[in-house]
Amino acid sequence: MKTRTSFFLFFFVCATILQAQQTKKPRPNILWITCEDMSSHLGSYGNTLVKTPNLDELAAQGTRYKYVFATAGVCAPSRSAIITGMYQQSIGTQHMRTPLFPGSKDAYPPGYVGYSAVVPANVKCFPEYLRAAGYYCTNNVKEDYQFEAPPTVWDESSKNAHWRNRKESSQPFFSIFNLMVTHESQVWMRAKEPLLVDPKDVTVPPYYPDVPAVRQDIARHLSNVMVMDQQAGEILKQLKEDGFEDNTIVFFFSDHGDGLPFVKREIYDRGIRVPMIIRFGKNWNSLNPSPGKQGIVDEQLISFVDLAPTVLSIAGCEVPKHLQGQAFLGQAKSQPRKYIFAARDRMDSEYDRVRAIRDKQFLYLRNYMPDKPYYQKIAYRLQQPMMRVILKMKEEGKLNDQQMLWFRDQKPDEELYDCEADPFQFNNLVDDPKYKSKLGELRKAYARWISKTGDMSEIDEPAMVKKWWSGKPEPPVTDKPTITMQNGVVALSTATLGSSIGYKFKWNDDWKVYTGALKANAGDTLYAIAQRIGYQRSEISSLPPVK
Repeated sequence: MKTRTSFFLFFFVCATILQAQQTKKPRPNILWITCEDMSSHLGSYGNTLVKTPNLDELAAQGTRYKYVFATAGVCAPSRSAIITGMYQQSIGTQHMRTPLFPGSKDAYPPGYVGYSAVVPANVKCFPEYLRAAGYYCTNNVKEDYQFEAPPTVWDESSKNAHWRNRKESSQPFFSIFNLMVTHESQVWMRAKEPLLVDPKDVTVPPYYPDVPAVRQDIARHLSNVMVMDQQAGEILKQLKEDGFEDNTIVFFFSDHGDGLPFVKREIYDRGIRVPMIIRFGKNWNSLNPSPGKQGIVDEQLISFVDLAPTVLSIAGCEVPKHLQGQAFLGQAKSQPRKYIFAARDRMDSEYDRVRAIRDKQFLYLRNYMPDKPYYQKIAYRLQQPMMRVILKMKEEGKLNDQQMLWFRDQKPDEELYDCEADPFQFNNLVDDPKYKSKLGELRKAYARWISKTGDMSEIDEPAMVKKWWSGKPEPPVTDKPTITMQNGVVALSTATLGSSIGYKFKWNDDWKVYTGALKANAGDTLYAIAQRIGYQRSEISSLPPVK
């Protein structure tokens, strides 16, 4: 369906009226320091081997969150949930991964055609809402949302993106710094770097054999965590040097669990449970659930879909009603959630479909493809030395019963675990009569959630893409914006429902988010572009210099 005025434009016109009343109110800067592929290996979370003084200090000055969960055990689906506030299986971003990147080592199913997911028309990347409210938004540097971000999402998204690049120092900012050193790939790519952790001192989880190659890779990963802490410290130092420490709310979190075998890509606790720290600047203690207190531990359940509404809430923006997450801070703060949810779908070349629900103690899994084995032969992961050693030991019959659990040929239809009594999720309680009531509760809660959010994996991936593209071999193109002007007032529109519209008056400027009528002055040349997520970008429209 097409309309001359997109839903996006309609929403923003309404939202801008509301936000215009708030422009005179002070607003916090918001800084996200995120890292890749890391579970809770921080001193503030009880790890005495890994030295993370910068993040430990951040936790001592703020709040450490105990029960935070990604919506997937792998980056791209998880990141799509973060940036949209929507569960990935609900909007078609559930498969890892969707674009074909030149030179990538990722494998895909035979005949695979890469795509940018066509999400529902009302779904946007939440920084657009912040930009419309006057924030300067930067991303340094990884996106990986399962779709191409429209040009309206960021003021800057590059390795040089920084709050320091904004023209007005008084403009509030939302800045993300993604630290890559803890990524799975860095276990083998940094193999020759000095170790900061002695392999003999690491704790080997019981699902691994205790052999030198395993200890070496764990030590390498933990050493990378220590380097990441140093990098985070540099960013926090810059914030303090610029005088923004008191006026900035700082978030730190990882995008999912460790980048190690039988951890990354899984939706057991070790794959989706992550650390998160939030420090409220002194000027924003009013947003702190425990004003004036430091070193707090917060035990509410939090999902990654909650991050978008929470940031909008603390920034004083209207939270769109379609978001599936809920704010846990700020003016739109909700009651604490009772459950979190997660999903697993295609991983590179290998298909599977698993869904999870967890409360504070129990984890329930629904396996939709029980005939498939737990272990998947993923080419990317085979680059990790310990993975090759584990596979060799398996073939030689040298793994014990716990270590062989990953290599079971089939899965049960359902799994239930007591995560407190069984932190590695070894003991499936589905058939234990003592847990019949809990099993029934989680089954019902899962059924309600999946019914409400929907599941795009009910159809296969090629059929999903074919439907989006109306059977054509490439994605549709967003309609070129229409520019109209009357008495020096310019309006922009596009015929493609769900498009974001960007504009600028100078060719070398960044695209700004269009939210309503613009004033054109004599000599101005206006440029406009539009894009619906998943569609190709429109051609650029232009208005000749105003006389």
